[in-house]
Amino acid sequence: MLKWALIFAVVALIAGALGFTGMAGAAAGIAKLLFFVAVIGFVLFLALGAFVGKKISGG
Repeated sequence: MLKWALIFAVVALIAGALGFTGMAGAAAGIAKLLFFVAVIGFVLFLALGAFVGKKISGG
């Protein structure tokens, strides 16, 4: 997911440099959304791994 966020960020930069402001704004919005979804997923799986790991190991 971070790969797609980076791709959309690069598209936004190129579109902004070429003057396509509408397309650049849309691509930047999509990149921001994908980035935050990836961060939330990472934190969720990190928390689940910590709690489930304690239950499995018996700690």
